[in-house]
Amino acid sequence: MKQHEDFFQLVYQVVRLIPKGRVTNYGAIAKYLGSARSSRMVGWAMNAAHNQKPKVPAHRVVNRNGELTGKHHFETPFLMQELLEKEGIKIVKDKIQNFDKHFWSPTKELEL
Repeated sequence: MKQHEDFFQLVYQVVRLIPKGRVTNYGAIAKYLGSARSSRMVGWAMNAAHNQKPKVPAHRVVNRNGELTGKHHFETPFLMQELLEKEGIKIVKDKIQNFDKHFWSPTKELEL
């Protein structure tokens, strides 16, 4: 179990670095952490992120197609979209518009 907790903390460190108005996906975080096949584990980390200190902006992590697949893990099913829209990201039918424009790649933006 400890290994999962350590991985989750690494995920949270990366997610805290995503700038406002930008998003990334589960796979990009997994790849950056050297565990490209662990995108599902990144999703589990996001599901468990809501009580972390400092806060983890989990709303900025979406699936590879820019869809808000994690929205049901927020206090309301609309909160994820509301938080993203406050940051200037347009959402239509649970999908980020101009996803490429808003995409933030930890591999490109951060140095290991």
